[in-house]
Amino acid sequence: LAACSESSSYETAEAITTADVTEEAAMDIEPPPPPPAPPADAAAEEGGASETSSLPDIPAAAPKIAYVYSYGFRVAREDIAPLQERHADMCIKLGPLTCQVRSLEQNGAEDDYGYGRLELSVAADRAREFGRELVAAAESEGGDQVSSSIEGEDLSKQIVDTEARLRSREVLRDRLMEVLQTRKGSVQELVEAERGVAQVNEEIDQARSWLQEMRGRVAYSRITVNYQSEGAGPGGFFEPIRKAIGSIGPVAGNVI
Repeated sequence: LAACSESSSYETAEAITTADVTEEAAMDIEPPPPPPAPPADAAAEEGGASETSSLPDIPAAAPKIAYVYSYGFRVAREDIAPLQERHADMCIKLGPLTCQVRSLEQNGAEDDYGYGRLELSVAADRAREFGRELVAAAESEGGDQVSSSIEGEDLSKQIVDTEARLRSREVLRDRLMEVLQTRKGSVQELVEAERGVAQVNEEIDQARSWLQEMRGRVAYSRITVNYQSEGAGPGGFFEPIRKAIGSIGPVAGNVI
């Protein structure tokens, strides 16, 4: 017992001595200065920021807009076809993932005004830049830009509604498939479930096609290019005279 008492007393004394030394060493070291208090305005701003950060974030989805660009050029009648082919080649060089030629048409008789039309689908992020390239190419061929327009259609609501309808139909299909797999119910109920699955699958396919079509319109902008000639063909002035001379014989015969 004496030995235990001496040991514990020694340990206690050693702990006290160590604590005293630590306190004295700490007293000799000057404590670091306290950080400066923020001004009242900053404290108020921090309070407002903390209150604002505690609010839930509102998801802001970017609008899904399908753009349609239209350009009109006036060029010489004989330059319509070459310019139209040049514009189509510019689109093809970009690759099918960036630009596709939708349609190309030309009309106009020899003695009539020339007219052409070119429709393209261009990736939305390249549409404006490609439109400027079309204008530069037309001006290099001596053509003049006579019209231009940009139209946008917001498809955000239609896409969201279609996605929601698609999800609800998929849930309904899964429930009907569960009924068919478990074979719970009468024969009539199972037959009705099979018919319901077929109808729901048809609605799902239709909703997916709508959704894909709308997303495609957003991803690829439509560009329409119209070409018109500066004047009629060389036979425009003499054609009526030629027709009148040709009809003199039949008219004279009818009079006689």
